[in-house]
Amino acid sequence: MKLNSYTITQGRDRAPARAMLKAIGFTDEDLKKPIIGVANTWIETMPCNYNLRELAEHVKAGIRAAGGTPMEYNTIAISDGVTMGTEGMKASLVSRDLIADSIELVARGHMFDGVVALVACDKTIPGAAMALLRLNIPGVIMYGGTIMPGRYKGRDLTVLDVFEAVGANAAGKMSDEDFLAIENLACPGAGACGGQYTANTMATVMEMIGLSPMNTASVPQVDPRKHQVAFRCGEVVMDAVRAGRKARDIATRDAFENAIASVAATGGSTNAVLHLLAMAREAEVDLKIEDFQTISQRTPLLVDLKPGGKYVALDVDKAGGWPVVAKRMVDGGYAHKDTMTVTGRTFGAEAAEAKETAGQDVIRALDNPIKKTGGLVILKGNLAPEGCVIKVAGTNRTEHKGPARVFDREEDAMAAVTGGKIKAGDVLVIRYEGPRGGPGMREMLGVTGAIMGTGLSEEVALMTDGRFSGATRGFMVGHVAPEAAMGGPIAAVREGDIITINVETSSIEVALTPEQIAERMKGWTAPPLKYKTGVFQKYVKLVGSAAQGAVTG
Repeated sequence: MKLNSYTITQGRDRAPARAMLKAIGFTDEDLKKPIIGVANTWIETMPCNYNLRELAEHVKAGIRAAGGTPMEYNTIAISDGVTMGTEGMKASLVSRDLIADSIELVARGHMFDGVVALVACDKTIPGAAMALLRLNIPGVIMYGGTIMPGRYKGRDLTVLDVFEAVGANAAGKMSDEDFLAIENLACPGAGACGGQYTANTMATVMEMIGLSPMNTASVPQVDPRKHQVAFRCGEVVMDAVRAGRKARDIATRDAFENAIASVAATGGSTNAVLHLLAMAREAEVDLKIEDFQTISQRTPLLVDLKPGGKYVALDVDKAGGWPVVAKRMVDGGYAHKDTMTVTGRTFGAEAAEAKETAGQDVIRALDNPIKKTGGLVILKGNLAPEGCVIKVAGTNRTEHKGPARVFDREEDAMAAVTGGKIKAGDVLVIRYEGPRGGPGMREMLGVTGAIMGTGLSEEVALMTDGRFSGATRGFMVGHVAPEAAMGGPIAAVREGDIITINVETSSIEVALTPEQIAERMKGWTAPPLKYKTGVFQKYVKLVGSAAQGAVTG
């Protein structure tokens, strides 16, 4: 092996470096071994990443057992669920690129030979992947795992139930007693939100793209088997280092197509569009927003998971884990079976070892899909020339036409919903919440959950240049590009304009001519920056369109 770390650790001139490392317990023998960075996103602000400090010890034990020397280091995480609906939510997407930067920077500075990244809450997963793809060194993404479901009155609960209970309680459809019980019982311990929301969607993506070992993501965070998963990830990274198996050797165009197909087949989060576009840029893979439409149209929806379906994330593990989905994809011809994974084995070889639980109905048979096409649709039209995305996994509606109800920030829309001011037929337009306009492209689960709770989910639509949580369901369109703050057509919409959203024609239109839109935009000026200093101000200067992944590089 030609070890990058020897530049730091070996030779007469490196004696000062060794002296400093010996001060914290490393020996000469340790420093002759491959040095593996263990990038940890542990944080005490949410349940999602809460057990990662403990799991890191098992990763490091696996690295040592396989002949390497681990060095753990930290990065950040922002909880989408905790910050949702507040100014704090603007930090979420910003954190993705900062996580990528920090993992990359420490790895470059200390010249690690490989990296294992421990991830959980939404942005930590693509952030870690972006870093590995930039570095192009051997690396493993290890997902901390889902939370266990809560339980109330005979049904499983996730945090989505709490968000929807807000709307139900506000509309007088839920008692204060039930509301408090759901709040208290929905999240019983450590782990990421328990449906096919963004964290579990991106964890699925990492197995399907090959950066996580197969059959590791679906094990819940509090399950004792997670210790074995962590140990194995330490062994796998050492094997990849010895083989010279790098991140971009794995994340090829075909591997990205497998990842997109898995999002379509599992009814995954619309955020996967944003994150896979960003990852592709780092991998130097030519991927466009239109590719999601092509792949989703040819891939059936097979997995019956919340928010659109019946089951919680734990049920995937009980059914046999994500390898069962991988095998379905291979057997149906929906995946490229010859792509390489981080273990050195092909996607097809890993999928062939799936052990499906007899009688399970979480993951449908190929001849019995939930829908014949996948859960994502890319829309374009005079409101979104660069594109936008809708998740159709949880709805059978194909069209909505109605008057615009225009809001220039999320809080105003939330007040309108909980205040009973939204009527059947309305199209909520929430703008100036895009990557630059927000800044940070907030998720709208507070609003969409409240709409569900009030009982209007089948009668209204929503469109925004912001984002949605993976827990969002209903006729909700996000990532409208160009965004309002960049002078996109969404900025021209006025109260009462008729908007038509059509899934079958993949279109989103306002009943205005090009000349009328142009006339309205003549008087438009970009809004003043909401933050004039600090990280948000830097982000606004650097971030690009959501249609290209909202990247800052």
